[in-house]
Amino acid sequence: MKKIVPVLFLKDKKAYSDKACLSLIDEKLTPVQICLRLEAAGADELFIMDLSYDDASHDGAISVIREIGRETDLPLDVGGNIKRVEDVKKYLYAGGRRAVLDTSVEADTAMLTEVANRFGSEKIGVLVSEENFDTELADLCAENKIVSLFNANFDGFYANSDFYLTKADINSDYNTYKEELKKQGYEIVSFTSSIAFADFKLNSDGLIPVIVQDYKTDEVLMLAYMNEEAFDNTLKTGLMTYYSRSRKEQWVKGETSGHYQYVKSLDIDCDNDTLLAKVKQLGAACHTGNYSCFYRNLVSKDYVETNPLKVFKDVMSVIEDRKIHPKEGSYTNYLFDKGIDKILKKCGEEATEIIIAAKNPDPEEIIYEISDFLYHVMVLMSLKGVTWEEITAELSKR
Repeated sequence: MKKIVPVLFLKDKKAYSDKACLSLIDEKLTPVQICLRLEAAGADELFIMDLSYDDASHDGAISVIREIGRETDLPLDVGGNIKRVEDVKKYLYAGGRRAVLDTSVEADTAMLTEVANRFGSEKIGVLVSEENFDTELADLCAENKIVSLFNANFDGFYANSDFYLTKADINSDYNTYKEELKKQGYEIVSFTSSIAFADFKLNSDGLIPVIVQDYKTDEVLMLAYMNEEAFDNTLKTGLMTYYSRSRKEQWVKGETSGHYQYVKSLDIDCDNDTLLAKVKQLGAACHTGNYSCFYRNLVSKDYVETNPLKVFKDVMSVIEDRKIHPKEGSYTNYLFDKGIDKILKKCGEEATEIIIAAKNPDPEEIIYEISDFLYHVMVLMSLKGVTWEEITAELSKR
């Protein structure tokens, strides 16, 4: 499947639309904000060309790339300043899905086999052109199973590659690009429903209810309705679009508030009469300002929460609260008062306890020791300002 990939040239922490850095993509927006706009415009991936010129500017570029990777869901293809294997590692660890080598640079070509073996061929891409992609280079890519080929002119496809490189323009509608490429016979990544709307079972008003969830936490955000037009426009634009039963008209969620919902997935239930949408929610889903419309409890019963992320976040919330509002006799406050050396010592001790417990055939002891270790690691995370979202995002890239 072919993908639309805008190209962003990064220099001195600013985003340009051209390699000569003559034209800023937008003078008011940061590179991260620009990338979020490109994601909203329908881009499938993002190519970042790092034009850093010394160690300091390279480190600055890496920090920007890392922030882009944390804030956007766009897969990142990163190249531009690869002089050694360590630079490939930096790009990948900063959040790049692929580090892209320039085959017009002899040093890049020379390290192709080494980096493919070390990081995996799926993590490596190459910039190629008609002039330099000869039989020898083609064989080298084939040997190393490198299939991610990018047009070195940063314009369109290279031969039959899957990546359509195009200018980064926050005012573009990349979904329109996709429609044009479809007409040319290309198979393009896009939202296409596996079941036709005609096969949905609608209610008496000719609508289908849509349950909306946060795509990362699975928190239920709201319930709304779609007619066929709203469903089709949701697929076409990637923005959740509904039918208002009171106003008798179609509406795009966030059109007036800016609290858009970007589609991540759509599922249908066993009876074909209810949709489940997982979305990236900007701002609050509820008109009251609450993140979810379901913020009022009617009745509840005590139970033990076992959802891993929920438990981690709840424990972290208690730790953060202790840091801000110290409580007499609190062990957490004792650790904060003693400082990082004490916390690190406890992390080391608990890690050793895990090793000892692992030799015990009874798993109960290791469960206890891992719990102790994770608690102390969370205190360390709090001290260093690290969140579980950052940890899980990093783990998902491994």
